[in-house]
Amino acid sequence: MMLINHDYRRLWAGQLVSQSGDFVFSTTLSLWIGTVLLKNTSYAPAGVSALVAVVAVGTLTVGPLAGVFVDRWDRRRTMLAADLARAALVAVLTVLAFLPVGTVPETGLLVAAYSTVLLTTCAAQFFNPARFALIGDVVGSQDRARAAGIGQATQAIAGIAGPPLAAPLLFTIGVQWALLLNSLSFLASFAAIRAVRPPARPATAAAPGAGRGFAGFAAELTAGLRLVAASRTVTVLITTVVLVTVGADALNSLNVFFVSDNLHAASRWYGTLEMAMGFGLIAGALLATRLADRIGARRVFSLGLLLTGVGIVVYSRLGSLGLALITLTVVGLPLAAVNTALTPILLAEVPRSHLGRVIAVCNPCQQIGALVGVSLAGWLASGPLRDFHSSPAGLHLGRIDTIFTAAGLLVIAGGAYAAVALRSGHRTLVEDRPGHDPERGSGADTLQDTGPA
Repeated sequence: MMLINHDYRRLWAGQLVSQSGDFVFSTTLSLWIGTVLLKNTSYAPAGVSALVAVVAVGTLTVGPLAGVFVDRWDRRRTMLAADLARAALVAVLTVLAFLPVGTVPETGLLVAAYSTVLLTTCAAQFFNPARFALIGDVVGSQDRARAAGIGQATQAIAGIAGPPLAAPLLFTIGVQWALLLNSLSFLASFAAIRAVRPPARPATAAAPGAGRGFAGFAAELTAGLRLVAASRTVTVLITTVVLVTVGADALNSLNVFFVSDNLHAASRWYGTLEMAMGFGLIAGALLATRLADRIGARRVFSLGLLLTGVGIVVYSRLGSLGLALITLTVVGLPLAAVNTALTPILLAEVPRSHLGRVIAVCNPCQQIGALVGVSLAGWLASGPLRDFHSSPAGLHLGRIDTIFTAAGLLVIAGGAYAAVALRSGHRTLVEDRPGHDPERGSGADTLQDTGPA
């Protein structure tokens, strides 16, 4: 089946292999650190949680800066370099894992594992914005919602298939082989991207001072931040994405306790619930494409947020595993629609010359939302709400379901805000000028000094 065009098909193939490898890699490292390197230690949970902190550090420190270089450099070559770097980094860790037991002390292996995660995360801050921008180059505006839907479905498939492979690989053939597979997945992605032939683009005007050392870098970074601040649509998207991330990650971090405390089921069903949402994400990503064509990506985005929030609130009141499986599958539908609609909105709103910097701001903001959601939910469940029980008007409330209800209401608030703000906002970019060709993008001077919409 043709996936839009040959170039997008190659990008998709690289995404499928690479993201599957990423899911295997992250799950394998968690199991390796928790059950092998730190086995029978009291701080094993902290050791596994540190992986999340390392990813956050890499994203927040490198992400905003990487966007400047992504906009300067050729996007395809940036992706190729990032894939080679990640393949080499994981290969080094693989070699260490292949050495006889005891050759490298466990402390050294831990340092190597955390360092690999940090450096590969830094490389991803160049790869991801470049890939987003390259999709805008090889996919026409009429097919961008479809491309985003396919991408979301692919990520969901990788999320379903990847983690279950980690444990068998680790405990049957060893961690070194799982690491080797991840390294090879980056090489497979490299081969697919190398075959992409994006259309030639005219040179764009540079920002004042661009390319002149630190002053030029600062000028380009500031231009990107000014665009984010002045574009009503971009600020609304970032705000609502942070809100939905806080809510969704609060659910993800405490769902294992919800299974036992509220659904009265064995903890082993936690993975099945994750798979149920994954199937909903796949279906939702594919359906969202047609819906975006009919009612517009902006309406799909805000409506998806509203329905996702309602779904989380409904889920918080359940006490049956069967109903929970059905509900999470349904929740995955609008959540996928939100993620699918985001891509065509941003590609239409942001000049091609600024895409790297804008995405490099969006990703760290989302990471902050994830950290807030996980930290706040954990603090509430372990502290103020640890022994919370109440029955107002006969409705029983416990610690986990109360947090989930609040998370759902937060997402609903984000959806309501997006519905109003995206409808009333207007773009302040040069694309609105008569005669401007949105497919060509524009120079760094496209931001108009008209203030926020």
